[in-house]
Amino acid sequence: MDDAILKLARELAKEIQKDDRYLALELAKQGNDNDKALAELIGKFNLVRMNINGEMGKKDKDQQRIDTLNQEMRDLYAKIMQNPNMMIFSGAKEAMDQLANQINAILMGAINGEDPDAIDVESAGCGGNCASCGGCGC
Repeated sequence: MDDAILKLARELAKEIQKDDRYLALELAKQGNDNDKALAELIGKFNLVRMNINGEMGKKDKDQQRIDTLNQEMRDLYAKIMQNPNMMIFSGAKEAMDQLANQINAILMGAINGEDPDAIDVESAGCGGNCASCGGCGC
C-alpha cells in the first residue's frame, strides 16, 4: 500500500544511510560501544542519577546528600563529555542532526506551500536562542 511519496521517502532514507555523515555517526556509535572506560563512566552516572531520584523521593530529603550527588553527577557528566570517543560521537551527531534539520526544513516548507528550491537550508535548525524560535522542536 506504499504510495509514490512514501517510496521516495524510503529512497531518501537509503541515500542518507550512504552519506558520510551517517557513516561517521555509525562509526562513532561503535567507538562508544567498544570503550569500556566510557561505559563505566556512564554506568556510574546512571547509578548516581538513580541515587538522586531515590533521595528526592524520600519524605525527609537530605539536601546535603542531594547536593553532593548532584556535584558528583556533574563531574561524571564532564568526564563523559571529555572522553575522546564521546567527543567524536557528539560531533558526528551534530552533523547528522544538522542534515536532518535541513531535510525537515525543505519538507515542511514544501508542505506549507514554499518553493522547495528556494528554501534556505543553511538557516534551518536550532541556533540555540529560543527567543527567536521558529519551531524547530528542540
